[in-house]
Amino acid sequence: MTGRGRARSRSRGRTRTYEVQPTEAPGVAPLAPGAAAAVPPAETEQLGRGRQKRSTGAAVPEGEIITISAGFQQMTIGERGGRRRDFHDVGVNTRQAIEHVQESKMGVSGAPIELRANYFRILSRPQWVLYQYHVDYNPPMESRRLRSALLLKNEDLLGTTRTFDGSILFLPHRLPNTVTEFVSETRDGQTVKITLTLTNELPPTSPVCLQFYNIIFRRVLRILNMQQIGRHYYDPNDPKNIPQHRLMVWPGFSTSILRYEVSILLSLDVSHKVLRSETVLNLMYQLRQQCGEAKFEDVCTKELVGLIVLTRYNNKTYRIDGIAWDQTPNNTFSKNDTSISFKNYYKTQYNLDITDNNQVLLISRVKKSGPGGRPLGPALLIPEFCYLTGLTDKMRSDFTIMKDLSAHTRLTPEQREQRLLGFISNIDSAAKAEMANWGLQFDNKLLSLKGRVLPPEKISQGGKIYEYSPWVADWTKEMRGVQLMSTQPLEDWMILFIRRNSDCAYSLVQFLGKVCSPMGIRIQKPIMIEVEDRHDSLMRALQQNVTSSTQMVVCILPNNRKDKYDAVKKFLCVDRPTPSQCVVARTLSKPQAMMTVATKIALQMNCKMGGELWSVEIPLKQLMIVGIDCYHDTTAGRRSIAGLVASLNQGMTRWFSKCTIQRPGQEIIDGLKYSLQVALKAWFRHNNCLPSRIIVYRDGVGDGQLQSVVSYEVPQFLECIKALGEDYNPKLSVVVVKKRIGARFFAKIDGKLSNPPPGTVVDNEVTRPEWYDFYVISQAVRIGSVSPTHYNVVYDTSGLKPDYMQRLTHKLCHMYYNWSGIIAVPAPCQYAHKLAFLIGQSIHREPNPNMDELLYYL
Repeated sequence: MTGRGRARSRSRGRTRTYEVQPTEAPGVAPLAPGAAAAVPPAETEQLGRGRQKRSTGAAVPEGEIITISAGFQQMTIGERGGRRRDFHDVGVNTRQAIEHVQESKMGVSGAPIELRANYFRILSRPQWVLYQYHVDYNPPMESRRLRSALLLKNEDLLGTTRTFDGSILFLPHRLPNTVTEFVSETRDGQTVKITLTLTNELPPTSPVCLQFYNIIFRRVLRILNMQQIGRHYYDPNDPKNIPQHRLMVWPGFSTSILRYEVSILLSLDVSHKVLRSETVLNLMYQLRQQCGEAKFEDVCTKELVGLIVLTRYNNKTYRIDGIAWDQTPNNTFSKNDTSISFKNYYKTQYNLDITDNNQVLLISRVKKSGPGGRPLGPALLIPEFCYLTGLTDKMRSDFTIMKDLSAHTRLTPEQREQRLLGFISNIDSAAKAEMANWGLQFDNKLLSLKGRVLPPEKISQGGKIYEYSPWVADWTKEMRGVQLMSTQPLEDWMILFIRRNSDCAYSLVQFLGKVCSPMGIRIQKPIMIEVEDRHDSLMRALQQNVTSSTQMVVCILPNNRKDKYDAVKKFLCVDRPTPSQCVVARTLSKPQAMMTVATKIALQMNCKMGGELWSVEIPLKQLMIVGIDCYHDTTAGRRSIAGLVASLNQGMTRWFSKCTIQRPGQEIIDGLKYSLQVALKAWFRHNNCLPSRIIVYRDGVGDGQLQSVVSYEVPQFLECIKALGEDYNPKLSVVVVKKRIGARFFAKIDGKLSNPPPGTVVDNEVTRPEWYDFYVISQAVRIGSVSPTHYNVVYDTSGLKPDYMQRLTHKLCHMYYNWSGIIAVPAPCQYAHKLAFLIGQSIHREPNPNMDELLYYL
């Protein structure tokens, strides 16, 4: 039997025709009696990764009062139709409640530096009143393209200057009537009634005009033949092929037009979409050949669920949430009161022929609601038409692949500037008429602004104080041969290994003896335990040998199999709490690198047992720093793991950790109150008092979730503090940390555009007037353009000057013990990320409380 034949044999499903109720959405068919409806991803518009746009319903919902107001101050941008993510939390004003930054939120310390940013000023914009109309179709039309075609047939009425985003129409002139009705016909002769209802008159100063500008700019991108995938636009006509790795890179751009500190700016950054030239069906064939029939379904499910795929027939991305093992392209669904098979649907809709009629279908959950508010069912995808996107863990660990890929994706500041300026030039030539129709014009050069470079910090380690090179932001060389701040003696510990890795095990012991002495770590010979190369042998050895007095367990794993690593971590974090260090044998196979490897292992082991490596000066007394981050556990029904890490001492060298497992997809932390209370009690045990000042760095907040943090999480903090006693009233600050942002900054150094030095702070021009926010560039990068981190102080009763908040934030970026250098975010955020990642990836349960005060997750 051929590979294709074997792939078909297991995945064959009996062809079925389902009895379904007539529906308004195209292609609705339940997976099983009583199950949610399944929709082939065809004519529905996608927002983001597989998110479907809500269909247009009645123009005026029952009970809603339409007001036509010149001011239009009641609605915030993006409140309709799930578009809020596109507008980056516009409407959330937190600065107005923070008194000490009302006048100014700018810092003063540091050396000034001239910067450029990937923003372009709007030189002109419409100066007339803009009229906003809601468009309703009867019968409802799911296809956005069809809705646009039907509407724009009436050009005599609407005029040539207009913009339509699928449900909202903007016109520079007012129609004669508040409600305008007309009919239009589809190609097959179906008559559709279209109703335009005037909902608002928007003057040029209206904040809703920002939404309008973004709609116009999206039209400009389409004029440039760019395709929207997710939230960004890419050019499929200029792919960068990497044939040796079967990869393709689509260049593109991320854009947004928002009001910043003093003016409206276009934010424009380069984006890349990595596509693989193989389809999901190809991958399924490979998996069947590798694992055989018996294990195919389990292996296939583990491999595919969670992947993001691209369907090129509509350039939409979807997340695979499951596999419909009982469905094939021969199955049918109901479309417009008629039954049609998936095979015929794709042939008539996209002129695509399905070659494997026995392939099973993929499931992608649809989160948005359909017409009338009823939930849409899961989208069913054809594996043959789904192209894999992104990189696997195996690809990421391949140095050659990442090097070849970085040649296309990691742009230097000069390359990035050239790409951005070239794009603006293309707009001026290809879309000049469209821009002129609306009176929009952008500057043709990058925004210039001023920043400040904070002075480098001094590192204190074992009684010695030293400085590092400010351009390198790394003190690996400086710390060699210097004793650590505090160490834990390594006396009762063990190393487990299989026979063929015995040389690696004894070599590691030898080199640990050499590197530990200069660092001040007292080390005794470990118990050497040889185990058979079987999963149960390793676990049995752990159960038999690990006791309550064991300080450290080192496991030398023959490979990087996740199941073996997960079993070790789960046992040693939950069942028998003991710090552990797992090392893949290949890491110990290069003698010339053993000193460096042994040093890093010794540092990690010391941290995991409670040791401290280095510190920087923190002037504030009785200060507790808290870091929070989330991780979504895809293997356990998309449960969310919330990690909270809090400092326990003045030097920020000891940390308390707690995690909370939440319901599927939940981002905002319900267990926040309990976790913080336990952290405060731990602080009290170590200091005999409660902290007088608490600063929370909240990472993992997505676009559109800022209001939830302000209205939901901050009150939990206050409630938790209040529960500790009416007399306890510490100063509290809550800072939202965001790394995935579009801002980039460049400095002119030695005549060429370069990355700004570490410690660069930007708190003007490109910050938001309604927020107390700033950017910090902490780390140094060797390849490409450095990414700044955005900090938004959403709640603050501390009265700390902006300068102090900025400097403290930068100081904390020095305190991550897994890297002897400055990282992109404050150390507690990175610790919280590592904690949540370990629980979500490997343990899937809350760790034993005995581990709470150890950095066991490094």
